Amino acid sequence: MATDLGGGSLEADGGPVRHIPVLLSEVIEALAPKPGQTILDGTFGAGGYTSAILAEGANVIGLDRDPNAIAGGQQLVNASGGRLTLIHSRFSDLAEHAPAGGLDGIVLDIGVSSMQIDEAERGFSFQKNGPLDMRMSASGVSAADVVNRAKVSDLIRIFGFLGEEKQAGRIARAIERERAKEPFTTTRQLANLIELTTPRKAKDKIHPATRVFQALRVFVNDELGELAQALLAAERALKPGGRLVIVSFHSLEDRIVKKFFQDRAGKAAGSRHLPEVHDRAATFTPVGRPMVAASDAESVVNPRARSAKLRAGERTSAPAGTDDLSIFNLPNLAALEKMGS
Repeated sequence: MATDLGGGSLEADGGPVRHIPVLLSEVIEALAPKPGQTILDGTFGAGGYTSAILAEGANVIGLDRDPNAIAGGQQLVNASGGRLTLIHSRFSDLAEHAPAGGLDGIVLDIGVSSMQIDEAERGFSFQKNGPLDMRMSASGVSAADVVNRAKVSDLIRIFGFLGEEKQAGRIARAIERERAKEPFTTTRQLANLIELTTPRKAKDKIHPATRVFQALRVFVNDELGELAQALLAAERALKPGGRLVIVSFHSLEDRIVKKFFQDRAGKAAGSRHLPEVHDRAATFTPVGRPMVAASDAESVVNPRARSAKLRAGERTSAPAGTDDLSIFNLPNLAALEKMGS
């Protein structure tokens, strides 16, 4: 589960918080799983949603890009009586794991999990000193690679776009000066620099490093691109009547989900620059309210739910739309792979 980049639920700024599935009852209501159906949980994590879906009698295909999550879920697999299959995979590849007849439902809980945050060695939290890593899949380009190798202009864009950090330029230039003396290797090292560069004011509700850490995590794991690809894949993988349920935690993610459902609602396509438009068949119809937020009661029990937003749609029989990522208006940032060791 992720945080609100604008200062909502701030797991990166706190200590250990036990895993509590966010909006669980609302997710199950929107999915409406039934015995014999096959639901794909694209972000298995600690198995919170999966356990509830299994309890409704449905079968589950669980995906997670974190190998630790897959290993940790084997006990649930053993207890499921053959109704749970776990696969180490990114959720952007979910269509590859769907049965030939399609899926009855897909649920995605976007962002970093509480277990990853609570493990210092994963490098997600600046409150737990550890290697500056942040890779959900435990492979590829790390946050340290980005901080030590990216151009200052690229760091400014990453912090500004993905973290909505107003002091992005000041922080990026401070990083450039410090890495010339010694490369960044730990979370504490980076957090201390940011705190010295942009000291915390009395009115600030979050640590000065919060937005930079979140921006790095989103960039390192290509979270926005993964989400966009997953939405397009879900459209292909769901059977008519199948439901797609997305729980997001910050404005950038929610904006992508909202744009997708709006684009697939069958409204006329076009703009003031292209006056001739044509109605398209809707590939999704709304399920419930346009957006569901966590209740005050849930937010008190689980602070990470404060910024959660749920959106859901039901697949129609219309052919899937084109895989056009331009509808999401993703930020144009530096190529991640060029920053590897």
